[in-house]
Amino acid sequence: MGAVVLARVDERLIHGQVMITLSQKAGVNSIFVVDDVVANDKFMRDLYRSAGARTGQKTIIITADKAKHYWDEFEFKDYNCILLSKTVKGIYDLVVHGIPMKELNIGGVSQKDPDKDLLVTKSVYMNKEDVDRLVELREKYGVEDIYFQATPSAPRTELNEVVSKF
Repeated sequence: MGAVVLARVDERLIHGQVMITLSQKAGVNSIFVVDDVVANDKFMRDLYRSAGARTGQKTIIITADKAKHYWDEFEFKDYNCILLSKTVKGIYDLVVHGIPMKELNIGGVSQKDPDKDLLVTKSVYMNKEDVDRLVELREKYGVEDIYFQATPSAPRTELNEVVSKF
């Protein structure tokens, strides 16, 4: 049985030294990019697969539905992965479906709606709906460690600190 060693929300998905550092986390042997747009575009799939190869990890690019199916049927086989999504809602849907994870890092989310999105860290904008999703993931679905950190060397901001801003 495989596992999600680390889930990460970052609109850039796989990028630079961040992924090289994160991919060395103990137990990781793969990177799953879960994004419908990327998975359905051959050029983008190849681009992210190539970027993932630089980490030395097997890189799998799949739609959200395929990720759910792959968990249901095979429990990710023997892949202990970093699971990447561009959105909090993307991770939320996977967890609610039944894909377990204990650690969730929010790394990079840009502002979408100036009336709703609040800058909560140097590289992350959040809206109330996404913050509520994160709280629910922690309280109802067992995602124990939810934090905001753009790079491994950047300061870490805990979920409770972000919640207090809303």
